[in-house]
Amino acid sequence: MAIVQPLRRRLRSFAVVSLLLTVTALVLGPVPSSAAESNWWDPSARPAPDSQINVTGEPFKGTDAKGRVRGFVDAHDHIMSNEGFGGRLICGKPFSEQGVTDALKDCPEHYPDGSLAIFDMITKGGDGKHDPVGWPTFKDWPAHDSLTHQQNYYAWIERAWRGGQRVLVNDLVTNGVICSVYFFKDRGCDEMTAIRLEAKKTYDMQAFIDKMYGGPGKGWFRIVTDSTQARKVIEQGKLAVVMGVETSEPFGCKQILDIAQCSRADIDRGLDELKKLGVSSMFLCHKFDNALCGVRYDSGALGTAINVGQFLSTGTFWKTENCRGPQHDNPIGNAAAPAAEKRLPKGVAVPSYASGAQCNTRGLTDLGAYAVRGMMKRNMMLEVDHMSVKAVGQALDILESESYPGVISSHSWMDLGWTERLYKLGGFAAQYMGGSEGFSAEARRTEALRRKYKVGYGYGTDMNGVGGWPAPRGADAPNPVKYPFRSVDGGSVIDKQTTGQRTWDFNTDGGAHYGMVPDWIEDIRNVGGQGVVDDLFAGAESYLRTWANTEKYKAGTNLAAGAAATASSSEWWNPFVSFKPGKAVDGDTGTRWASEWKDDQWLRIDLGSAKPVGRVTLDWEQAYAKSYRVELSEDGTNWRTVWSTASGDGGLDTARFAGTQARYVRVKGLERGTQWGYSLREVGVYAD
Repeated sequence: MAIVQPLRRRLRSFAVVSLLLTVTALVLGPVPSSAAESNWWDPSARPAPDSQINVTGEPFKGTDAKGRVRGFVDAHDHIMSNEGFGGRLICGKPFSEQGVTDALKDCPEHYPDGSLAIFDMITKGGDGKHDPVGWPTFKDWPAHDSLTHQQNYYAWIERAWRGGQRVLVNDLVTNGVICSVYFFKDRGCDEMTAIRLEAKKTYDMQAFIDKMYGGPGKGWFRIVTDSTQARKVIEQGKLAVVMGVETSEPFGCKQILDIAQCSRADIDRGLDELKKLGVSSMFLCHKFDNALCGVRYDSGALGTAINVGQFLSTGTFWKTENCRGPQHDNPIGNAAAPAAEKRLPKGVAVPSYASGAQCNTRGLTDLGAYAVRGMMKRNMMLEVDHMSVKAVGQALDILESESYPGVISSHSWMDLGWTERLYKLGGFAAQYMGGSEGFSAEARRTEALRRKYKVGYGYGTDMNGVGGWPAPRGADAPNPVKYPFRSVDGGSVIDKQTTGQRTWDFNTDGGAHYGMVPDWIEDIRNVGGQGVVDDLFAGAESYLRTWANTEKYKAGTNLAAGAAATASSSEWWNPFVSFKPGKAVDGDTGTRWASEWKDDQWLRIDLGSAKPVGRVTLDWEQAYAKSYRVELSEDGTNWRTVWSTASGDGGLDTARFAGTQARYVRVKGLERGTQWGYSLREVGVYAD
């Protein structure tokens, strides 16, 4: 008994304490999850030695009061480009199981002094000489103007995430032409082989980071394949990594002497494979004209060098014409590129281009249009940067005809004249990571459109993309970045970034590597104002909205498919080819209705019964209407005009109007755009 009684008193005391703790918890509320997770953002087993992050404080989680995610979006980056272009164009790796000393080292041919850094000479100028040593000294690289050295080391991306970035689009990238002409490579130049490898390496990097945090799914670097996954990742405070593709000859779709080297079957197989790899967005052409579309040119000596590469690969140089509208491609100019031009066959020279002819003659080919529609069927987002203005206009025509929102301009390679059409569809735009003054000025140019369409803004760093990044404004520049500074959300403190023996200061080093993204945003806040940064901080939500609406897309029902059709006339050519009215509603773009060669002509479609009609699409053959109208009727006798134009230019037109009950739809031609009659491949009629 002497032993049991003290034990009972201790038990009673324990019960009292437990009760007090319970009451206290009820009064104070639940313990924050961060306390339970205890510095969840710090890895438990980071490799040593390694780069510092130089950010303190918990990354923000969750959504705002309206349920919107917060954070920045980099819509265009190339984490794995060191695996493309033959494997030796970009030196260094974003991660390595052997550690930072293996990841951040130069290409072997750059030793001992950079004399053989050929691509560095081409892109940066000079003799290419530099100190090749990376870790730990980093004397000469990474730098804002060094285009051949790794800028996407995983720890630098981690710093950007800690600074507020919540979406990163990793564009798997390569270029078979550049690979084939570059002197150094350690693998073949097949583009799809490189894309597959880069996708695998992206997943490997995710596993590498997960391992530091205790196992699969625990790291901050999360590859996502749909918008719902992305939103959940961001709500957890982590980085949603989207995979895209930017390559010059997707699916083998190059052209040689203007002859396509791929088929529709190749495109379907390629798109299916990309979807399986987890790719959500892609470009159809990049730098060189291919079998899908013409490109928006590069300018100056670089443009001349790329034009040489195009000839060596395809047998054709770029061809220009006067632009048909206010949009235009970049001027080519006639700058010399001696090193590249020496590779041309004897007697062949780069053409001279008229300064006024700034548009590529090549637009979206039939195969390109098929690829666009193939992406729509698979709910993928189309990147229109790098497409010629003619190709962009034709692609937008297709997207508008189907009310398809999945269109992205990710790094300032689209003419700004297309911006409103992009926003009207529900697309997303980002600007190239330029100097803070220029970036802020450009952001203000499109600010009114963002307000009108209630969208956020993005940036495209294009790191490892051979583009050049913000130069330092100088230590004595007005409104410099003052270290340390707070992140945009206010929850983290960001100091100068240190890797090895080198510490970077944005004022004197500029955008040297990916870890400088938060510093660049702070520079924009100082120079351009909080409003620009606020628009950028709303970017992740806008990007996810475009993606989600793309996933929800379902093709509308064409009420005109197979319907009875009549016309004022039909052209007669020979007994074996028919241009009768029914050819415009047979679902085959290889057939068409064609009228006699007169202005006043019409095509009438009987829907069988009265139905709501709000959209009519018209796919014109070369013989198009300059002036025409769309009319509706319930009885086939009394007609009402619901849409008209006097400035038709052919191609694919979409007429939208308030939903109206009608049984009959009539396209009434008033004035021809050519010497021929009117000719329509297909007419679509839709409820919305």
